[in-house]
This record gives sequence, C-alpha cells and structure tokens, in this order.
Amino acid sequence: MIMTRTAFFEPAGPDTGPLSPAPRSATIPPVSQKATKNPDLRDLPKVDVLLGTQPFADLITQFGRVLVTTETRAALEDLRERLKSGAQVSPEELDKAALLEAVNKRVTKLMLPKLCRVINATGVILHTSLGRAPLAERAVESAMREASGYSLLELDRESGKRSDRDKLVSSLICRLTGAEAATVVNNNAAATMIVLNSLAEGHEVVCSRAHMVEIGGSYRMPDVMRKAGVTLREVGCTNKTRAQDFEDASGPNTAMLMKVHTSNYAIVGFTEEPELAELVSLGKKLKLPVFYDLGSGSMVDLAKFGLTREPCVPDLMKSGVDVLCISGDKLFGGPQAGMIMGSKDLIEKIKRNALFRMVRCDKVTLALLEATLRLYLKPENVFERVPTLRAIARTEDDVKAEASKIAATLDQLGIDASIAQAQSQIGGGSTPGEYLPTTVVIVRGLGRSPDAAATLLRRNTPSVFCRIEYDALVFDPRSLLPGQAEELVAAIGAIKQ
Repeated sequence: MIMTRTAFFEPAGPDTGPLSPAPRSATIPPVSQKATKNPDLRDLPKVDVLLGTQPFADLITQFGRVLVTTETRAALEDLRERLKSGAQVSPEELDKAALLEAVNKRVTKLMLPKLCRVINATGVILHTSLGRAPLAERAVESAMREASGYSLLELDRESGKRSDRDKLVSSLICRLTGAEAATVVNNNAAATMIVLNSLAEGHEVVCSRAHMVEIGGSYRMPDVMRKAGVTLREVGCTNKTRAQDFEDASGPNTAMLMKVHTSNYAIVGFTEEPELAELVSLGKKLKLPVFYDLGSGSMVDLAKFGLTREPCVPDLMKSGVDVLCISGDKLFGGPQAGMIMGSKDLIEKIKRNALFRMVRCDKVTLALLEATLRLYLKPENVFERVPTLRAIARTEDDVKAEASKIAATLDQLGIDASIAQAQSQIGGGSTPGEYLPTTVVIVRGLGRSPDAAATLLRRNTPSVFCRIEYDALVFDPRSLLPGQAEELVAAIGAIKQ
C-alpha cells in the first residue's frame, strides 16, 4: 500500500532577504483573502505533473499506468465539476499529497473484489442472497483442476472423437434417479423454459391454477409459458384441482400436462390436487407427456428430519413421469444448474432445440455437478460431505453444544451472550412452513444498537450475517460451516466498544 503521508516540496520563490520590522507607526495591513478564497480551475494540477512525481510512480508500479492515469483524471474531474458548480473546495484538496490519497483510495476500492467470504449465521441454510448451497469441498477441488487447465469437455478419450458434454453427468443422474435419459442446463428456470418450448411450442399446456407460481423477479409461470411459445390452459381452483379438470381441458391442440411443485408457498386447509402418479396415468390415457417442474428437489428422503413437503426425486421417477427438472443449487447441494431427466426420446428432442446451446453449462459447472453427483454414490457419507445436507441433518444436541460454546467464549470476552431455543429455515424457495429446531446465541451489550452492530459485521471481512430479534443480535450455528464458530466469535469481539 502506498504511504499517503509523503511530503511534496514546492520550489521556493525568489529570495527576498530578511524581513525588516515594521515601523511602530505603521498600520498592520489586512490579512490577504487569497489564501482563504475558493480555488479556481487554474489551480488544478496537471495529470502529467502528478504522474511524474515519485509517490504516483510508486502507485503506477503497484496498479499499472492505465488504471492510475484513469483514476487520476477522474479525481481531478470531480474537483473540476465542484469548482464549476461553485461548491466549497479547500486548497488542501488540491495538494499533491491529498490527491495521491484520493487516487489511492479510488484505485484500491476498484481493485477490491465485490465478493468476499461470508459467515452465514442467519439459520437460513439455502440463503438465496448469500449464494444458496455452499459447495462440497471435493467438488470445489475437482472444479479447480478443471478450471486451471484444459479438460475433456467434449472429447471422448477412448475414441479421440468429439463427444457430448452431457455425458460427463447424464449417466450419473440416470443412475441416481432411475431416469432413462438426462441433460443439464444452467438453471432450473432455463430447464422449465426449454422443456416447454421443445415439447409444446405452438400448442396448449394444461396446468392447475394453484401452480401459477412466482419465484421472484420477473419469473411468473404464465409469463414463462408465453415466452416459451405455449398457450396456458389453466384448470381447477386455487385450493382444489382434480385429475378430471385436466382431462376436461385437454383437446386436439393439447401438447402436455404440467405439474409444478409449490416449493416457496403452501396452500393448506380445504385443498386437493392430483398425485403425480394419477396425472401420469391420465397422460398415458390421453397419450400426452406429463412434465413435473419440481424445482428444489432432493436426491434423498428428508422426511426423517421432519421435512415432509419435499418429495424425493428417485421416488418420483418411479411414477413414470415423462420429464422432471430440479435445481442444482438447492436441496441437491451443488452448483447452479437445471437437471432435466425423463424418457430418452423427449430428452433428445429437448437437446435438439436451437435454444439449448444458449442455456448449456460450462466446464466448471459440469465439474462441480459431476463431483457432487459422485458424492451421492455413497449414501452413507453424503450427509457429511454435502454441506446443505449436513446442516439439515445436524441434531438438536449438536447445535446446542456449539451455541453454548460460542456463548461461553463471548462471555469470557466481556460480551453479554446467552442461548435460547429457536427455529431454522431451509430457505431457497423450499419447504415452506417447515422448520428445524435449533439453539441460537443472543448477543447484547456491544456498545451500539443492534442495527449498527449488524452493519459493522456485514462490512467486515469475512462478512457476517445474522438476525435481529428481541432487540439483540441472534446467531444460529446450524448454518455455520465447520470451523466458522471461532471466526464468528472473533468478528463479534472485534466490534465490541
């Protein structure tokens, strides 16, 4: 880092000799106004003069001439605009040392990455704003090897001929789910879009009114269907839809029956909707494919952890559904991707779509996905190796023990910390209305308001996120990764006044 306190010496003026004392009768002249007046545009130093000084040369060595020159011009332009507008500008701001400091700050800020390490102590395991599923260590190691060199992305090393990049993961998806064929795109929204466009463009798709989901931003199912070039035939009521409604709405222009998993909301009470198997049976009767947009699907059964609303993908595939798609970065615990699985002829049709190339995955995503899929080949270890599953599977006693240790350590630092029972969320648009029991750490007495303390924690590195409840900071250990408890304590201790 460049030291900004380096002195700049201006050349001395002509020697005027020693000053003679003023006669006693002389009046003291008024103080010159020139030193206190607002500088004008002529006082701005030139760019080449600044860049020719040694401190700026050091900055150029560190960050490069182009960047330093650009930011120096920008800093001077800011001053120029302020002077032209009549805003107050002190002479000190035009000093070379002050300008060096300003340029140094601009360049340093520009070079700092926007992304940084995060400690998620919110208790929301799949926090959408914090990147959803943290990746398995083995998957990251595999992707690093792929990213840092050439890879067998589309080349079969046995034959030496061009291959299909899907082969890196499709066989693993089929093995784990029981699907006949599979392909991958860059997210589940793209998967839904390309399935609809490939199999039903120009035709009708029958879907329940209760499944007209919105998942945030501009993604709304009726709009997605319109963009995919299909016509929505909405059937049933908000709370009740029957298989007969699908059959009654099907006609000569119907291309598909569609079911959408309501993964980010739940309709409870007087409700009814056809099971997937019932819809599949109807599809066979009408000779129409059935598409299930599952979204946050899980490869393993999570019912033993009290999560009953998230169906297991391998179980669903046994129903004979024609096409099903899931997200890679939700309950699966991998990278952002959309996995599409189903019958071979329909998957091949999807891959022949001209849009397919626009939504395919790159080598890094495929490497992450392949490595994560391989972890599922050892189901006895998958809950330890996939961070999302590990967080879900943590026992109440395990979380409580970590919370107690964190609170005790903070107490030793003179910080008011206690523990309390609470609930964690899965998040990421999954398991609405379902929670996991947890124990949280409640922190008070940091010498500032909870909002101010939370802001400081966010701005530090690693950036710490928590909840604010009970007029205090609340930290949930369930969403911490291994080894982060010590970092969390250090971060909290660092902002104590």
